[in-house]
This record gives sequence, C-alpha cells and structure tokens, in this order.
Amino acid sequence: MFKQRIYILFFLLLVGLQGFSLHADEENRSFPSRTNELSHSDQRKFDYFFYEALNLKNAGKYDAAFDAFNYCYAIDSTAAPVLYELANFYMQLNQPEVAVDLLKRAVENSSDNFAYKIALASITRNLGMYGEAAEAYEELVKQYPAKADLNFYLAEALTQQGEIGKAIKAYDALESSMGMNEALSMQKYRLYNMLGEPEKALEEIEKLAVKYPMESRYQIVLGDLHLEKGEADKALEFYDRAYALDPSSPYYIVAMANYYEVKGDKEAAETQIRNALINEKLDIESKVSILSRYIVSLQQSKKDTESANPLFETLLEQHPEDTELKQMYGGLLVLQGKTEEAKFQFQLITEMEPENMAAWQQLLNLSIRDIPEMIRVSKKCIELFPDVPEFYLWLGIAYSQNEEYDEAIQAYRDGLLVVPEENRPLKSDLYGQIGDTFYQKDRMDKAFEAYDEALKYNERNVVVLNNYAYFLSLAKKDLVKAERMSAQCIKLEPDNATYLDTYAWIFFMQGNYTLAKFYIEKALASDRTGSHELIDHYGDILYMSGDAEKAVEQWEKAKEMGKESVVLDQKIAEKRYIEDENAK
Repeated sequence: MFKQRIYILFFLLLVGLQGFSLHADEENRSFPSRTNELSHSDQRKFDYFFYEALNLKNAGKYDAAFDAFNYCYAIDSTAAPVLYELANFYMQLNQPEVAVDLLKRAVENSSDNFAYKIALASITRNLGMYGEAAEAYEELVKQYPAKADLNFYLAEALTQQGEIGKAIKAYDALESSMGMNEALSMQKYRLYNMLGEPEKALEEIEKLAVKYPMESRYQIVLGDLHLEKGEADKALEFYDRAYALDPSSPYYIVAMANYYEVKGDKEAAETQIRNALINEKLDIESKVSILSRYIVSLQQSKKDTESANPLFETLLEQHPEDTELKQMYGGLLVLQGKTEEAKFQFQLITEMEPENMAAWQQLLNLSIRDIPEMIRVSKKCIELFPDVPEFYLWLGIAYSQNEEYDEAIQAYRDGLLVVPEENRPLKSDLYGQIGDTFYQKDRMDKAFEAYDEALKYNERNVVVLNNYAYFLSLAKKDLVKAERMSAQCIKLEPDNATYLDTYAWIFFMQGNYTLAKFYIEKALASDRTGSHELIDHYGDILYMSGDAEKAVEQWEKAKEMGKESVVLDQKIAEKRYIEDENAK
C-alpha cells in the first residue's frame, strides 16, 4: 500500500521575542543580574565571550554566537542576559519548552527587567499557556502602569483562559488610558455576550453612538445588532438615522441589503446592491467594497452566496479590464465549487497579466484533478517564475501521478537547486518526494537514501517519518528504526489514523500482536475516510491474535468496501492469513 503524502509548507512566526531583542542587548551590557560570585579571571572571560557573542549575533554569525553564549552559560548559568539570549536561539530551533525554562530563570534572576518579562509573557501566550501568560501580564501591568497597551495582551490571555470578567476589566483599564474606540467597544460587546449579558453588550455600542453622533457607522452597527436579535423594525430606525447622516455610505447599502434578506425580499436585497453598482457617481473601489461586504454578510449569515454572482457580472461588464475584480470573482466561484467558471476567470487574468503569480497558483490548484493540465500549468509557472521552488514540487507531483517517475525526480531535483538555504522544511519535502518516487520505481535503496536526506533538513517531517517507517516494515528491515520513527509520528499527531495504522503494522511485523491490535483499533476509531486498508490490516492482526472468525469478517468487509486484491480473495477463500509480498 502506497500511503499518499500530504503537502504542507510550515511557516513559523515568532511574535514578541524579536521585537525586544535590541532593548535587551542594551540592558544586557550592564549585567544586572549576576547571582554567582565569579573569580576575577572567570569574570573577564565571561565578559569577553558575552560581548563577542553579541557581536557575532549582530553580524549574522548565529552558529558561532550560539556557541559563545553557551560558553558563557558554562561559566555562569545564572546570568539573566545569557539565559535570555539562549532562549531566543531555542525559539529559532523550535524548542519552545527549553526557551520557556530559560526565560523563567532569567526573570527569577532579574525581576526588574521588562524585556525578559515581556518575552516570557509573549512566548507563553503564543504557546497556548494562557494561565501562565495572564499571570505574567498581570505582574507587568502592576509593575509598569504607564504601559497601557499591556492591558490588551492581558485581556487577550484572560479571554483565552476563560476569565471573561477579568478580561473586560483589562479592556476597561485600556479604554480609560486610550479613550473609547470601536475596536475596544466591539471586544467588550463580544465578551459581554459570552457572559450572557446582552444588555450590557448593547450598551457598549450605544456609548459609541452617543460619543460620535455624526458618525453613521455606529448607527448601522446598532441596526445590525437589532437585526441579529430579530428586531427588524428597530433595526430600520437606526438605518434611517444612518442614511440621514451619510446616504452614500457603502455600509448603509449593505445593511439595507441584509435587512431585505431578513424580511424575505431577496429581489429588493439584490436591487439595493445592483443600484449601487450601476451608480456612476461611485468609483470602482467603493463598488468593490460594497460587493465584498455583501458577500461577507451572506457568508456570516450562512446564506447562499450565489446571489452575488450576477452582481459581479454586472460590475465586470462595466470594468472588463479589472483583473482584481476577476480575481475576487474567481475566488468566490471556487468557494461555490464552480471549478470551470473559476478557471475561466483566472485564465483571463493570466492572459491579461502573465506576471500575476497568484492567478497562476489558483489555476494550478484548480487543475489538481487534471494531470495533463497540471503539468502544462506547472511548466508555464516555472518558465515565468524560475526561482519559485514550489512550482517544481507541483510539477514533480503531477509527473508522479502520471507515472512519469524519472521526470518527477528531475523536477524535484531542479526544485532543490532554487530552494533558499534557510527554507529547510521545503528541502525536506522535496527529498521526501524523491524518496516516494524512487519507492514507486522499486528502488528501495535510493528511496531510503532520500528519506535520510529529508530528515536531515527536518527531523520532524511527519509524512517522511511515516512513509519511511511503513516501507521499512514492508521490507522487514530495521524494524527497531521503523518503530522509533513511527512512534515520533504518533507523538506529533496522536489521532492520525494513517500513522496509527503504520505503528500497528510495525508491531505486527515484529510479532507483537497485542500492541498491533491496540493501535489498529485506535486507528479505526480515528479514521474518518472509511479506509478499506485499515480494515484489511485489522483482519490480518485479528487472525494472528487467534481470532480467525472475526478476521474473515474484516477481510470480507474490506472487499465490500472496494478493496481489490488477489491475496485478499485468497485469505477469504482459505480463511487464513496470507502475506501480500507485492504490497506497496
């Protein structure tokens, strides 16, 4: 059985830490937190290597800087500046648990350092440790009351922790410092609703409307809120007030369209939008804004978005050269499942603007079930954008699906030539694809070499780990290594049915039928695809566990589900396990 790969590009955003590193360097130079008494010799050595590490880091020589900071750590493991700098490195190395521990120690050893505390609060919030993050932000708010924006992060952490009442108080504190604004009022509105206090929620918006009586937007928001509560007549009163303030407001036009939708007058809703679109006094940007808001409102209210299609066509008749409009319409058609109509829009864009990479990417996504078209579009993308490695990946996948394996391998290798050195995950994916393709060519030695290369660039590449482990188990080679890699997959994705199946199958090959049965049953419980392969494996494991009758039931079920295999037919006929030596 060849397990289909999942293509995922990993992007890591480090929020918070980098923003403070320059300030931290300034504070680090004064060494505020030495808790160990060093000898004069060690002190000089520490100072020299610490400053050298900072210089290396600033020069972009990160490996050498990391070594130098570790040397400082060996001299004094309590120095907060070193702990802080190492925490930054461990975040970059994707070892957040180590970074958190280092930052906690930095804060303990330098309790008055803002940079260390905000870094710890940020990293714990980003890692979902909301309780610890809230505690850290609460401490910062007390210690630095002049930094009002800390209340925003505190409120966010408290909200995610489920402390809604405390979060509202944090927003109140922020509001007293910054003044009232829509973003804060809307946040408080949302939180009051979560607390089941709709009247207090509404008061927040009413206060905005009172503060800004000439701003039509807040009248419309109040109208929208009453419309959501089913109070259409009350909503209309606020919409009328908004119209008196600004009759050309695009928010008003969309609000009235929503009002007519709620009243069941679909024709009036479409007329409202269409009249705006044919209004010569409105520029194209305003019209696009109206139409996009209308689509969002349809999606939010779970209404059929197809009512927007004729409106798009009206606008396209007026502005046939507007590629941005075509891109929006194409995206909407994709959401509606209208693949051919969407492809037509994106094809038009690529003809009008051959350099529009986003449109080419959309065409590529839409051609995924049409392999010859996928090859054609991928080649064109490579011709136009030769330095974009993802297009080589897509071309290789298309060739592989077409069983043109040599061409696929060449495409992946060409992609490796243009991948930036720092994009290690993509390098890993390309090597993983090379491994899969060599396996399809029955070149197991080459496949395993490629998988080893893939794991050098990303040791947590779960798809490579799984395929490598499974193919080793089929070959009955290095089963201990296969078990270790498969266990890592389960650790990374404990509910993935495919990875659980692989783990079960490795235990099966080792003769450990108890664990094999345990994990195949976990795989079946997690499966959402109705995989007949899992059922077939379950039968094999049951048979070797001593339950031949139930094994035959599972094999018959796998056949009923669509699995076609000579070996499966033999197992059913002879009522015994038969190894499939041709399994892939």
